[in-house]
Amino acid sequence: MAHLHVVALLAAASVLCQAAPVDEKHGGSDTKCPLTVKVLDAVRGLPAAAVKLRVSRKAADGSWTDVTSGITDATGEVHDLISEQDFIAGVYKVAFETKAYWKAEGRTPFHEVADVVFEAHTDGHRHYTLALLLSPFSYTTTAVITNAHE
Repeated sequence: MAHLHVVALLAAASVLCQAAPVDEKHGGSDTKCPLTVKVLDAVRGLPAAAVKLRVSRKAADGSWTDVTSGITDATGEVHDLISEQDFIAGVYKVAFETKAYWKAEGRTPFHEVADVVFEAHTDGHRHYTLALLLSPFSYTTTAVITNAHE
């Protein structure tokens, strides 16, 4: 039964990512931004606006260094988080401040933050779109990875 719930959440994330509005300045896909995030509220079925996030890079000694931060707009998206030059190969963590979001929505959440940790550019330079589907007691993520200049 739990497996069925995971499949349903992933299917919903896929559908919501496809349905989320795209900023006109980027056209149909975001080819200019090396790292874009989209956050969707599974309870309301809408983009999650005003979600704060931090992007960190893992250092050789295992510590994390903050690289940039952002906040989702009305479409639940953040563009231009990091420049091509600063988005070097390595392990990154995007920490979404989910507790603050749910508190503002009048709900008591389980998670303080939703961390997404991934390795970037293992197969050459790529662009990454991370999608986060939120509910007060769970979250799921998916990523779309494209060649940098497709």
